[in-house]
Amino acid sequence: MKMKTLLPLAVGLLAGAAWASDPALGEKMVTEKNCSACHQRLVGGDGSKIYLRDSRRVKTLPQLGAQVSFCSSQLKTGWFPEDEEHVVAWLNHRYYKF
Repeated sequence: MKMKTLLPLAVGLLAGAAWASDPALGEKMVTEKNCSACHQRLVGGDGSKIYLRDSRRVKTLPQLGAQVSFCSSQLKTGWFPEDEEHVVAWLNHRYYKF
């Protein structure tokens, strides 16, 4: 396939995965695993500054997915990839707006 065909296909697949995910379920999962405790240690306050700071690491939806996977691995959440997609959907809906 040509690059002109592959790029829209890849973007479409990524967008489709984001739309199929459940932000409300992602929010529940973040709350249950107490993700904010780690974020509070890193940035203070209620921990949401980690998403809102000017120097944030995440600048694209794929980077957000990678960061959620990293955090999930570090915290040994036991989340499956589809669980991580729910968390990504919530973070994107609530903070990032990609």
